[in-house]
Amino acid sequence: MTAIDGSVLPAEAAARTSFWIRAHEWATTVDHKRLGLLYISSGLVFFLIAGLEASAIRAQLAFANNDLIGPNTFNRLMTVHGTTMVFFVGMPIFFGFGNYLIPLMIGARDLAFPRLNAFGYWLFLFGGLLFYFSWIGGDGLYGTGTAPDVGWFAYSPLTSPAFSPGNSTDYWILGIMVAGFGSTATALNFVATILCMRCPGMTLGKMPLFVWMMLVNGFLVLVALTPLTAAQVMLLFDRFLDSHFFDTQAGGSAVLWQHFFWVFGHPEVYILILPAFAVASEVTPVFSRKPIFGYEIMVAATTGIGFISLGVWAHHMFTVGLSGPVNTFFTASTMAIAVPTGIKIFNWLGTMWGGRIRLRMPMLWVCAFLFEFVIAGLTGVMLAVVPFDWQLSDSYFVVAHFHFVLIGGLLYNIFAGIYYWFPKATGKMLSERLGRWHFWVFVAGFNVTFGTMHFQGLLGMPRRIYTYDPGRGWDLLNLITSLGVILQAIGILFFLVNVLWSLRRGEDAGQDPWDAWTLEWSTTSPPPAYNFEKIPVVQSRRPLWDLKHPNDPDWRYE
Repeated sequence: MTAIDGSVLPAEAAARTSFWIRAHEWATTVDHKRLGLLYISSGLVFFLIAGLEASAIRAQLAFANNDLIGPNTFNRLMTVHGTTMVFFVGMPIFFGFGNYLIPLMIGARDLAFPRLNAFGYWLFLFGGLLFYFSWIGGDGLYGTGTAPDVGWFAYSPLTSPAFSPGNSTDYWILGIMVAGFGSTATALNFVATILCMRCPGMTLGKMPLFVWMMLVNGFLVLVALTPLTAAQVMLLFDRFLDSHFFDTQAGGSAVLWQHFFWVFGHPEVYILILPAFAVASEVTPVFSRKPIFGYEIMVAATTGIGFISLGVWAHHMFTVGLSGPVNTFFTASTMAIAVPTGIKIFNWLGTMWGGRIRLRMPMLWVCAFLFEFVIAGLTGVMLAVVPFDWQLSDSYFVVAHFHFVLIGGLLYNIFAGIYYWFPKATGKMLSERLGRWHFWVFVAGFNVTFGTMHFQGLLGMPRRIYTYDPGRGWDLLNLITSLGVILQAIGILFFLVNVLWSLRRGEDAGQDPWDAWTLEWSTTSPPPAYNFEKIPVVQSRRPLWDLKHPNDPDWRYE
């Protein structure tokens, strides 16, 4: 390598210089593809951290009267784990998929606002780091740092200065708020790009379902994050300016915080799960060798989910003393949202029915997702029944339910998306052999861990307890639950080995290894910086298939 003055640098110095040049390029990039990879890789790092926190929680609960972790540390681990999984794993990884794929799928050069896109990523990353700085700057005992211990939902009055002295809760507020500003910027970018930058011929009715679902998801982010940010500002005022919004002793309302939080919190479930549905909607037809069954009804179901999700939040609050009519309304709305969700499941099954299914790794994860998500949906409808919810609210039955949603629905489709688009992003195939070890070990561990939690909840085990007495019927179930975490960890280890090995020695993928039909597969793997040498023109919902198979009208939409 030649230096600026024309001299030749030694190999070691050249390598160091090359490294810093590449690092600078990644740190200053506005390329949507690089930013998408940064989102995904950052989210995966946070996922590994959250997994270690969950492992510590389950190690403590493996045995009755265990003293491995004290109650204060347990509360902090529970708070940080939940917050990380919701705000710093699920959202950024799917924002990464959206960043990478939306311009490629709609035939655009980039997102509408590239610099805003980069700004949104760095806000997210800074918010996550700020949140974790609480471990060293949270004003704990004897001057040591301490993480927040108020739960990821931060219910009042736990967040008041009396119960949460120091700055740990402030780190929780500010970290999420800063990351939320980044999420808002990214969502605005998605909406503007999809509505204004589609290639010629790509009407709304010809967009890939992935793009449709990310569009609805973008609107949901813009609507749902606003009340959370407002509530966090009010909480800061309570903590620093004695405003008493949530202080019941001074005329405020602790339940008001719950309303604000869950007005965000339940649409947040669909902010996380709609992109997961988007991945399933792209993988299923490609590996079934059939067009998606009922495209129009899938779009209608997506918009229906987006609309109804804004009116179901108080089913998290059935036990706080709401009136009978209010409980009835939110029971009905909760059951109503199961209808468009069920439509999607039938559409995916209808796509598979009669298809030539190829059980490659992306399709295996989608099939497992369908199985787990049906269980999650059934338990969700059960919890929508107010008397049933009164009995099992704040029990491990609820923990099992939302983990079946967020892992069986969210994480399974993250893995499906990684296995599906990894060849496009890297030019290398992930190993099918290592992938199947990852799949079977992780799925077995997941069901061992969270399947047993349903029974613990039915036997009365409450959430958020750090220990329990023997003889309550929970001992064996808790041990089995914790052993399942070991299997999940082994599965993740197979996944990491697969990624690292495939990056170095994986099979070359080629441009279109899956014989797919959306526009991202018409470019090289990985795509060039400009995406398309010539902006494509589309005439159907499967433009690449039309190009490869012009004489096969049976597979066309129009």
